[in-house]
Amino acid sequence: MIKRITWIGVLIVAAALLFTGYRVYNRIFRPNTGYTGDTFVHIPTGAGFDQVAGLLATQGLLNDTSSFRWVAERMNYTDRVLPGRYRVSPGMNNKELVALLRSGRQEPVRLVLNSVRIREQLAGRVSAVLEADSAELLRLLRDNGYLEAFGFDTLNCLSMFVPNTYEFYWNTGPGEFINRMNREYQAFWTADRQTQAARADLSVHEVSVLASIVEQETRKADEKPMIAGVYINRYRKGWKLEADPTLVFALGDFSIRRVLHKYKEIDSPFNTYMYAGLPPGPICIPSISSIDAVLNYADHKYMYFCARDDFSGYHVFARTYSEHLANARRFQRELNRRNINS
Repeated sequence: MIKRITWIGVLIVAAALLFTGYRVYNRIFRPNTGYTGDTFVHIPTGAGFDQVAGLLATQGLLNDTSSFRWVAERMNYTDRVLPGRYRVSPGMNNKELVALLRSGRQEPVRLVLNSVRIREQLAGRVSAVLEADSAELLRLLRDNGYLEAFGFDTLNCLSMFVPNTYEFYWNTGPGEFINRMNREYQAFWTADRQTQAARADLSVHEVSVLASIVEQETRKADEKPMIAGVYINRYRKGWKLEADPTLVFALGDFSIRRVLHKYKEIDSPFNTYMYAGLPPGPICIPSISSIDAVLNYADHKYMYFCARDDFSGYHVFARTYSEHLANARRFQRELNRRNINS
């Protein structure tokens, strides 16, 4: 009888151990992530474990939150939360998920920098992709003392940003972003490009400023060196550049399609109808093709250009003001015919 009771006790203990082991195994190794495809979780800088668990639950990534918490505690993740953007695959078990989040192996994001006109637009573009706060990034871009360390100021700081597609970690901060962009800027301005700028009697900053004007004058890459050549001819002769895009920038209204005479009266250092020389900074982030167009400008005698009246996007060039006036009248007549007044 005693032996029978002993065996029953052993069986009960064994069953309990097996049941406990089964539960532990399930908590650790049973698939616990939902969805039918990969998805991403963004863990903010400074987040604690409770916030991480809440994010995973809110996104519907966990089938069982309590088992995830249990495994996280035993893998010492609760005190080792790392921010970032993590790819979560369907069917991951708790051990795999915690190991991923604890490792910091985040997936980079792509940031496309192009067609940026002003600092506010840049900050918005960056904060839409990165964790970096747009207000904090703008604060840095408006701080002359901060920018001076990079060789820029609040008027020309857009020259630092070279259009391209970049990979960043999502939790990149505003300062880290600017540091990275400055490194990219230094890498872009190779010795060859600096030599080309010197041959054109322009500083690197001046190349970017002139390239930004060329960028806004034409979308035709094959025409950019011609337009750059016109502005360099004017600049060398000491003429006012009289570039319509600088008026649009000074006004801050980028919906303008027709530059009116009254716009030339706005008192702004970016008004190249009022002030000679180059503006104090770029009127957009110029594309690489526009920068290279300035560095490889066409050597010609043209002093004027005007949009073609066929609205092809190309321009007609002139050496004399009388030729230019004839070209401009043809274009203005077409503007009137199409009822484009502003």
